[in-house]
Parts: sequence; structure tokens; C-alpha cells
Amino acid sequence: MTATAPAPSPRAVQPFLRLRGVRKSYPGVVALAGLDLEVGSGEVIGLVGENGAGKSTLMNILGGVIAPDRGTIEVDGAPRAALTVGQSIGAGIAFVHQELNLFDNLDVAANVFIGREPRRYGLLNLVDTRRQRQAVAPLLKRLGANFGPDVPVRRLSLAQQQIVEIAKALSYDARLIILDEPTSSLPLRETEKLLEVIGSLKADGIATIFISHRLHEIERACDRVVVLRDGQLAGRLERSEITYQKLVRLMIGRDLKVVYTAPGAPRGEVVLSARAIRTAAYPHHPVDLDLHRGEILGLAGLVGSGRSELARALFGIDPIYGGSVVLGGAPLAITSTRSATGRGIFLVPENRKEAGILLDMSIAQNITLPNLEAYARGGIVLPAAEARRAEKSKADLDIRAPGVAARTGALSGGNQQKVALAKWLAMNPRVIILDEPTRGIDVGAKFEIYRLMRGLADAGVAVLMISSDMEEVIGVSDRIAVMHEGRISGMLDRDRFSEENVLMLAVGYGIDNAGATA
Repeated sequence: MTATAPAPSPRAVQPFLRLRGVRKSYPGVVALAGLDLEVGSGEVIGLVGENGAGKSTLMNILGGVIAPDRGTIEVDGAPRAALTVGQSIGAGIAFVHQELNLFDNLDVAANVFIGREPRRYGLLNLVDTRRQRQAVAPLLKRLGANFGPDVPVRRLSLAQQQIVEIAKALSYDARLIILDEPTSSLPLRETEKLLEVIGSLKADGIATIFISHRLHEIERACDRVVVLRDGQLAGRLERSEITYQKLVRLMIGRDLKVVYTAPGAPRGEVVLSARAIRTAAYPHHPVDLDLHRGEILGLAGLVGSGRSELARALFGIDPIYGGSVVLGGAPLAITSTRSATGRGIFLVPENRKEAGILLDMSIAQNITLPNLEAYARGGIVLPAAEARRAEKSKADLDIRAPGVAARTGALSGGNQQKVALAKWLAMNPRVIILDEPTRGIDVGAKFEIYRLMRGLADAGVAVLMISSDMEEVIGVSDRIAVMHEGRISGMLDRDRFSEENVLMLAVGYGIDNAGATA
């Protein structure tokens, strides 16, 4: 099966799920303002909107986690004021959440059937592991997974763990599967597989609500799109009407400019030069890379190509097994994160919630945490000094929050990412590495992150951006380096940018005249 857009299907005369006038408000905020929605068998419905538009509230209502203030929810024509979690599951509504919810000490099958394990031996009531794995094996095959049900989850990549979450949803007798940013951690190859799975679900009469900030996937996969803005229905688009431009206009109420912004000045001298660097992922494959002052260098490649491992090594999280690093013309021995940050090399990691910020701490505390001595006197941190620095960062990066004392975990994804950036910008970076900088961020916030990246480059910072989003890599980068199995397989200048060239290098095939390699 090829990953082409599903053919539109006739709207069901009697949708099995109907929302009428659903409203939910919180003190000072209307999360949903009288929403109507219908879901028919086999429909693929795109649900889009910026963070805070009301998507999560709608999903929590459908999942029975919260009850609406007003409105009705009809399942097979039977109206209810609200669903419980049990009623939602009983109605055949299954979720694949953006944030993974897996136990890494258990194998794949145990995660899929957690809480519903088949039992054996009567009174002994032991988990029937063999039966459990037999039930999960066809689900993994259907998803095109390259791992088995007996593999411990801790050994899986982020992309593979996402597939486990989808298999868990499929293990229910689902009539509707809600996919919340399912491709945010997936590279192109795995994304193609997921789009194939959506097509097979459609063919089986299973409906899908597909939530994604990757609007080109919405264009390809959906029969129709529902757009939310500020808790209200901003518009609906049928299959023939779906375009990137219309989606953006409905989501944010205006058109956005072309992503790529040319640098304000020609790229400068080489700031960081890595020669024959060997990482834990590919200790026998050396990496050569030059990063220039004032440029955004995109680092592309398939999951498992060694991109994040290279970033971790350059930042001192993982050891470097060979080779050399020169920073600003002087040799640099990177033996720890302190040795990297002490010379102005900083990393914004892929998973900001686990490694980039502390969710329960305030904005001010997160921004000042890496350099507390700068805000202390006599070994005691001064909250007023922290607040001053954080207020400046809040203004410079347009961090949208009530104040710098606000809990970071309460912010939207885009604003959390700005906080993760702000803590390093306060320390005057020379090199900043951003690993999947816009993962799970809405389209409006993405453009703000791109603007900040360009501003950093124009200020003379060398920016290395790792991304699995092809549009992002091509649209934002000044040059693109592509990795394959731990090596730089090619370097592209802007006049050679194309999806085909990036993919050819990513799978290990060279291309003619691929551009300069310096």
C-alpha cells in the first residue's frame, strides 16, 4: 500500500458520534464555545489549531476526563450530557497521546495490554505472557514495526515507542482512534507508514481524528478538516478545499510569510570544527563537521542516523571516543557539559519536558538555573536578580505568561521551548544546538522559533538545527548536512535543496554535485 491521500468517502447519513453545542469554560477562559462536530465511520478528520485553541479540551471531553458545561454528546443516536472514561472506551473511542505513556521496564506486549492482561492457571492468576505476545504480534505487523512484542520498551527509539502507543490504541475494539501529534517524533519513513495505517483503518470503517501541526500531513491524509481558534470553530474545509495556505489563515487569522529568511550578512569564519568525531552510537564511523559563525546549519537524517548522539557528544553528555574539536581556533577537550557550556556551546534537547526544562519550577528559576552564581551574593541566590533577568528574557523572546513566577509546566509548548532557549541565551552562546526545536509546537509558535533562530545567527551565533521535518530543514537552513549511519553523507548549499536530494543522502546514496562540504 502506498502512502497516498485517502479517497474521500461519502459522509455517513447517521454519524455514530455527534457533538452539539459543547461548551467548556474555566475562570476567565472559554476553552470551547458551543462546538458542533460529527464523526462518521471510516472518516479521517483533521483537527488543527494553535496551542490553546481548544483541541485538548475537546479530546478530554471525548475521553470522559472532563465534562462539558453545556451541550450533548450522541453515540449511535443516544444523547448524553457527558461521557465517563468507561463509556468513552465502551463507545470505541481510543487515544494515542502526544506524550508517551509507556513503562520502559516492561516489554512491548505488556505495555499494550497493561491493566487488561490475559490470565492463566486459575487461582494463581498469572499473566499469560505467550497469549499476550501472540495478540500483539499482528498489530505490530500491521504497523510495519521492525521489532517484536517481546522487546523491552527501554531498547526502543522514540519513533518505535510511538508505534507501541498506536498498537495499544488498535488493541481496543475501536470505532474512532484519535491521534494527537502522532508524527511529531517520527521521521519521514515512519510517517509514511503511519499514513498507510490511517488508510487501512479507513478501509476497515474505523474513523480517525488526526491532530497535527504538520499541515502537509493534514493535506495528504484527511477527508475534511475542522479548525479551532480561541475555543471557537474557525472553519471547516472539505477534501477539495484543503491547502496549507487556507489552514494557516483559519488557524491564526492571517497569512504567514515564506519560512526562509536570508541571513543579514554573509556567513562568517568557522566557529566549531569537528574532525573524526566518534560517538557511542557509531564508534567506528567518524564525523567531520564545520559550523560557521552566523549560519543556521540544518542536520537531517533518518531516526538512528546518529544526529542526536552527535549533539549529545558535542555538548558533553556522552563521551567522545575519538577525534578532535576546535572552537574559535583553539582545541577544546569536551569531557563534560561544564566544559562545553564554559566555552559557550549549548544544547536545547529533543524532549524539552524531560531534559530541557523543569516543569514544576518557575520561568525565572528555569532561565537562571544553569548560571546561578551570576544571580547570587554570598552563596545565596537573590530572587530579585533572577526576576530581572527573566523579565528581560520574557520580553526579548515574547514568552507569553502572566509573569516570570508562573509555573513553566503551565505554559504552551511553544512558550516552554522559548524558556528552554532563554536559559542559554542569558549566557551569551557561541554555538547553540537545537534538537527538534519545534516538535509538538503549533504553526504560529514555529514561526516565532524560526525568527529567534535567525536573530541568533544574525547576531553571530552558530546555530546547528537537528530536525526530522523536511519542510523545516529546507525552509529554515542556510546549509544542510545529512547523516547516514553515523557519517555525514553529504552537504547541500541552498541551490541544491530538495526533498529528493536530502532523502537520497539520508538513505546512503550520493548525489552528483551535492554542494560544498566545508
